[in-house]
Amino acid sequence: MATLKQLALKKDLLAPGHRLCAGCTEPSIVRQILLASDKPVVVANSTGCLEVSTTVYPYTSWRVSYIHNAFENAAATASGIEAAIKALKRKGKKIDDYNVVVFAGDGGTYDIGLQSLSGALERQHKFVYVCLDNEAYMNTGIQRSSATPSYAWTSTTPVGKVEPGKKEPKKDLTLFAVAHNIPYVATASPSHFMDLIRKVEKAFSVNGPAVLNIIAPCPRGWRYPTEMGIKIARLAVETGVWPLYEVEDGKYRITFKPRELKPVEEWLKPQGRFRHLFKPGNEELLEQFKKMVEKRMRTLEIMEKATQED
Repeated sequence: MATLKQLALKKDLLAPGHRLCAGCTEPSIVRQILLASDKPVVVANSTGCLEVSTTVYPYTSWRVSYIHNAFENAAATASGIEAAIKALKRKGKKIDDYNVVVFAGDGGTYDIGLQSLSGALERQHKFVYVCLDNEAYMNTGIQRSSATPSYAWTSTTPVGKVEPGKKEPKKDLTLFAVAHNIPYVATASPSHFMDLIRKVEKAFSVNGPAVLNIIAPCPRGWRYPTEMGIKIARLAVETGVWPLYEVEDGKYRITFKPRELKPVEEWLKPQGRFRHLFKPGNEELLEQFKKMVEKRMRTLEIMEKATQED
């Protein structure tokens, strides 16, 4: 694994000067992932915040080979890139080894691009798929996605006397990827950057597809002060809202275990999208949210114990 000093000496492959919002955590995540690659990188990037903010014609922030994709086909494009590299090598062409990586938001992963991702994983194409999970369609107006947590405010799940925000639970994309029996799946957070780097290095090294689901706090959609992005990401981990774990060849392993989980309220309170949970009359909603977090942590601990014993 590369050391922090070694990573610091490498050239950033995502240049400054992009137009992502102040306080957005996506550029930190992307830089960390690109720094972790030991080979040249080809990026397939679906439509979303990252794409529209880094490729404003005639400029680009990308210092790697880059292909813009529609919401629905980034994984299919990555499959084609990987297959083309293999075909050229079979024909005896001199071509570098590349790491193929997809960057997509939750809208382009949990929802619109799900079939494309599923097909690519089932075919076992070798690439790393990165979901930048900011839990809504932030690029087009903060509409709810299936990654939006229960009771969160979005522009299409408003909070009022009739509705408490989004009523449905968040889809579990990580388990969806695990169900395809691929070599490597993991969750990560920009707050725990060495954990993220280690997982990226492992994802690039496996013989087959890998999926990284990474929490990406958004100041516009989550309604927090711009300077709190990484702190919000850290609190998600420390409260159990976003547990850090990996599934390698079917074996679960929790990669960060706080000595004691912090109260879920510490993650919820700084975010305006959950402000209503702390108003009189919504105590039951807050308790239900906390129970969902506790249940997910218990399930993960059970899976870790069961698969490590095999």
